[in-house]
Amino acid sequence: MPANSDRYESAVARYFEAWNARETEARNKAVAAAWAADGTYTDPFSDVGGHEQVAAVIAGTHEQFPGFAFRLTGAVDGHHDTARFSWELVSESDGSAPVAGSDVITLDADGRITTVLGFLDRVPAGA
Repeated sequence: MPANSDRYESAVARYFEAWNARETEARNKAVAAAWAADGTYTDPFSDVGGHEQVAAVIAGTHEQFPGFAFRLTGAVDGHHDTARFSWELVSESDGSAPVAGSDVITLDADGRITTVLGFLDRVPAGA
C-alpha cells in the first residue's frame, strides 16, 4: 500500500462521518469537512455538486432508511489522488444490511473530495 495511505483513510473517515450525520448542522459541517466546495457526488440515483446538494442527498437517504448507519467493509485502497472502498448500510436495530456498494473518490491537494462515483452492489427489492 502507498506510504500516504493514511490520506485516503482520513478522507474516507470524513466521508462516513458526513454520511452518518443525522442532525442538519452536524451534517453540513461534516460535508464541508469532507468535500471540496465544488465537489460532486454521483451514483445511480443522484448526480449533484456542492455542499448543499450533497448534504441534501445524505438527508434524503436518512429519510428513506431511518435508524441505519453506513460502515466501511474491507480496506481502503488508493493511489495518486484516487481511492476506492466498499460499504454497507446497516440497521442499528437488527444488524441487517439491505444496501451495499463501492465508491471511488478523487481528492484535491488538501485531501478533500472532489468527486465520488458510487456503485450499488446490493439494493432492496423495489428500490
